[in-house]
Amino acid sequence: MTQGTTFKIDGPFYSTLDTAAAGAAELAGIGYDGLYTLEGAHDPFYPLVIAAEHAPGIDIATSIAVSFPRNPLHLAYQALDLQNFSKGHFYLGLGSQIKPHIEKRFGTEFSPVAARMREQILAIKAIFACFQHNEPLNFQGNYYRHTLMTPMFNPGPCEYGLPPILTGGFGPKMCQMAGEVADGLIVHPFHTLPYIDQCVLPNVRQGQALRADPAEAFLLSFSAMVITGSSERNLENAYNGVRSLIAFYGSTPSYLPALDAVGFGDLQPRLNRLSKENNVKEMEALIPRELVEQIAVIGEPHEIAQKLVEKYGGMASRIGIYAPYFAEPGVWQGIIADIKRLQGRED
Repeated sequence: MTQGTTFKIDGPFYSTLDTAAAGAAELAGIGYDGLYTLEGAHDPFYPLVIAAEHAPGIDIATSIAVSFPRNPLHLAYQALDLQNFSKGHFYLGLGSQIKPHIEKRFGTEFSPVAARMREQILAIKAIFACFQHNEPLNFQGNYYRHTLMTPMFNPGPCEYGLPPILTGGFGPKMCQMAGEVADGLIVHPFHTLPYIDQCVLPNVRQGQALRADPAEAFLLSFSAMVITGSSERNLENAYNGVRSLIAFYGSTPSYLPALDAVGFGDLQPRLNRLSKENNVKEMEALIPRELVEQIAVIGEPHEIAQKLVEKYGGMASRIGIYAPYFAEPGVWQGIIADIKRLQGRED
């Protein structure tokens, strides 16, 4: 598992096709090492093509693309095209999404998450091996079957190497699966350090022990909630925005273990009940500052870099800033410059 005090910093790339050029240039100018798209109301792959052209050299990633509605061959083609076009700066981040969305929004079959994600990653890697090393394509699993590849449909090797495949994960099975077959794990923003220590890292290591080379490099990409602002009012708005997000995530039963790990497990059923009543205000009121401090990094802009390095520097490969509120670009530019200075990698 890749560890150390140096990690790269990624910024959220919310741009659509018409704003992607300016958005990518802005993030590169702020100083981010990479940018990532999320699968929401728009496709997560298309804007990355524009980002690679208008911010050359910046790392680009899906974090995440919903994987189950997509076929492994489609994902392999998209990943290789982006890896080639970005000259080796693409990261394929995949996530499973929950059952109602898979069945009712995407209209496809839902399966046991860890088992299917494991097979999907292995299928993509088998396709990559065919493209990169001309190995015969013969992948046959419970969910996917790929046994035909003719020269017309084989793009051939990528001169920049194969893109890493990361998967989002939270529970023990997904963390172990990632450690076994993926190139990295994207840690959900709703996490607490005791939960990371008690569940995430031990299960990743269990999975790594099953690899052909247990010492092979493995990326840990943390999505980090940050609360900051250049004025007292901005800081308060940031706090309220993150507290609301914590209430939303905390209402989901899957995230109960992260609350349990810091003694706030009793909040989850209450948040869940209020979410079904669409009572957002009461949900937010239930979230104490002590819990916000367990999940988010809080401080004035000049304090954030040191706190991020102290919190994640011993284990993170990458940090994705997750800040669901407005903050002036100059705030993030200063924070990123401070992080790089602390890491001894000033540009």
